[in-house]
Amino acid sequence: MRLIIADDHPLFRMGLRAALELQGYEVVAEASDGLKAVHDVQELEPDAVLLDIRMPELDGLSTARRLREGGYGGLIVMLTTFGEPALVYQAAQAGADAYWSKEMPPEELGQRLGRLAQGLEPKLQLPDLPTLSPREKEVLTQLAKGQSTKEIARDLRLSPETVKDHLERLYTKLDARNRVEALERARGLGLL
Repeated sequence: MRLIIADDHPLFRMGLRAALELQGYEVVAEASDGLKAVHDVQELEPDAVLLDIRMPELDGLSTARRLREGGYGGLIVMLTTFGEPALVYQAAQAGADAYWSKEMPPEELGQRLGRLAQGLEPKLQLPDLPTLSPREKEVLTQLAKGQSTKEIARDLRLSPETVKDHLERLYTKLDARNRVEALERARGLGLL
């Protein structure tokens, strides 16, 4: 399998290249930024491209999107230390086939990459995001501003009891026990 590794850390690229070549993979290019990765993919047509999320010039998500829009049909694997659900969601939307941690052992990465190519490893799916009503979105926005229940009620022209009902539904949808958890989860899901 022919690969391109795109990451802005040269030591990581070199180590990953060595580990994957020991497992029989052929690394045809390395890129330190997304723009070079797009160019290399178009020119070399690899079977898979391994992308870091955070890179200069063009980040990994934008690189994946640009590759898919350009007709690239090979595998796109996001390798990252960022595990936020909002990023996983954005990676799936951009056309990534996998979203894996850089912390996995190299042997596991090689094995999973082989299984992904054979269709034996599940591909990345869009995670389910909670669906908020327009009013729940308004309450969440006010909550993010640090407003109390009474202030939210005043600003949205609702009774405090109605705001409390909306907050309870938000907590349930966001699997949160309180305002702090609700805001943290909403930010992690990209709802704020």
